Amino acid sequence: MKSHKTLVKVRYAETDQMGVVHHGNYPQYLEIARLEWLSTLGISYKSMEEEGIMLPVYELNLKYIKPVTFDENITIETRLQKMPNVKIIFDYSVFNEQGELVTSATSTLVFMDSKTRRPVRCPQYILDKLKD
Repeated sequence: MKSHKTLVKVRYAETDQMGVVHHGNYPQYLEIARLEWLSTLGISYKSMEEEGIMLPVYELNLKYIKPVTFDENITIETRLQKMPNVKIIFDYSVFNEQGELVTSATSTLVFMDSKTRRPVRCPQYILDKLKD
């Protein structure tokens, strides 16, 4: 499936007293990577919301393998697990500057109608872009 790599530089405020990235920052890193993944396909999250489609996180799983510290550059590889229907599932691999896997993750998001707050099928224009 389609994948994309995103580079993120760790800021001081994202680290804890031990100088290690606090675990609560990883969902934000994954969101940055996911939005870039969509953008590279020509899909605007903002436009999607303006069209009445929301994409809330339904499930998030993380496995922390090695610590990451302040001022490191991490690379997040985002991959679509399978073609979406009502849900879209992403796999992530986070690598440090040495190319070592430091974190792996999976997120499941649900396409939702912003007015009814009910799940809906993935918009056809997204499916079309994923088939290219």
